[in-house]
Order: sequence, then C-alpha cells, then structure tokens
Amino acid sequence: MALGGSAGAWDRFTVPPIVVAALVAVSLQWIGFGFAWRVQSERFFDLVGSVTFVTVILVSVLYSRSELGALDVALSLAVAIWAARLGSFLFVRVLKVGSDNRFDAIKRNFLWFLMTWTLQGTWVVVTAAPVMAVVGDGLAQPLGVIEVFGLVLWVVGLSIEVVSDSQKKKFRQEGEDSFITSGLWSRSRHPNYFGEILLWCGLAVSALPALGKWQFLTLISPVFVWALLMKISGAPMLEAKAKRRWGDDTRYREYVENTPLLVPRFR
Repeated sequence: MALGGSAGAWDRFTVPPIVVAALVAVSLQWIGFGFAWRVQSERFFDLVGSVTFVTVILVSVLYSRSELGALDVALSLAVAIWAARLGSFLFVRVLKVGSDNRFDAIKRNFLWFLMTWTLQGTWVVVTAAPVMAVVGDGLAQPLGVIEVFGLVLWVVGLSIEVVSDSQKKKFRQEGEDSFITSGLWSRSRHPNYFGEILLWCGLAVSALPALGKWQFLTLISPVFVWALLMKISGAPMLEAKAKRRWGDDTRYREYVENTPLLVPRFR
C-alpha cells in the first residue's frame, strides 16, 4: 500500500514520506505490543492506534515539505480531529469499564496478541493511505469542487459517528442494560460504523483528484474500513453477542427484522 501510494514521489525523495510513515506505524504497534504483553493489559490499545494515525500524518507533513496546500491542511486536520475524538472516547470508555473483553483470551497468547497489534498497524496504514499519499507527495495541493464535496461527506460521517456514540453512552449512563433502539439507533443497528465508513469515503473522494498511477490503489481505504467493521472485528462480534443475550426477546427480534444493519433508513 505504501509503495503504491509513493508512486511518482521517488524522484523527489530518497524514501517517500508515505513509506517512512508506514514503517513508523508498524514500529509503534510492535513497541506498544511489547509493553502490553509485559503488563498483560489492553487498556491503551485503542489509544495507541489513534496516536499512530496522528503520527503518520505528522511524519508525512514534516518529511515532505514546509509549505502545504489547502487540501493538504484540510486532510491532515480531518484525520487528526477524527483520531483525537475517537481515541479519547474509546480510552475513557475502557478505563471506566476496566478492560476490553475482546482481549480476554487474545492477550494470553503471544502470537495472537502480536497479530492483533500488527493488524492495527495495517489498519492505520491502509486507512490513512490516500491522505498520506497526498500530503506526502511534496506538492502543494489546492481545494476544488470535488475536494470540498469529499470534506462535506467527512463532516456528515463524523457527525453521525459522534451523535450515535453520544446517544449510546447516555443510554448506558441512565442504567439501561438492554439494547438501544432510540435516536440514530432506531434507523440503523450500527450507525456509528456507517458514520465511520462515510467519513473515510469522504477523505478518499477529496484525495482522488491529486492521485495518479499506482496511487489510486490507496482508494481501497473505505472498502478496507467497511470490511474490517462489517466482516471481521466490528458488527459480526456485536451481532453475535446481542443474539446470545436477547435472541429470545421478541422485541429484539422485531428490532433486527425492521432495522437495517448499516445504512440508516430515512423513514
């Protein structure tokens, strides 16, 4: 992914910024894994992931040039804002709960735990690839109609994610121990994931006009996010857990039958 995103930049850099950033991303995960394995804790897993997003963008910015175009600034700020919001939200949540039960078995197996941290490094690199490719190409990129449209999609997606997370957090704080069916959760069973996918679609659209040749490979970013959330570590685990808890509840079955899995219904 990093090599594809570096297409056209090798004549301006000995090693293109996106390649350096990708190596930094994986290195940070392995350092985090070493500490996590020693203390047998997963509490800072999500925080390290978010910090890595900000780090790879900083590496791309600082290593590529001293002057940025409007698009470069917008994309960099978009990733930093998203990472800071999500990272702090997840970190505070795991501190309150005390642990992340997804890691109960994983953190006791060296290779499985290492694979999880390495997968997080892959998540950072592949997801942020179009942004790193644009910001780290050594060229000041302007804002145009397509770029602005992509940024609008990012704003909408981030808003959906923030609102749905806040609604579920409030639902839990009120002492509710059942499944949430109010607010955005009445229109989608995973509105936060929809917002996440939409915002990365927006950043991919914004980056599109500045990409060329093998750099187009980086546009797999939102597809990768969708696959990760809807086929691997997100919705499948949550759906299975919910079915075990409320599968015999008539209200839950009706909720599942009448509420889309991902894309919110408008009516």
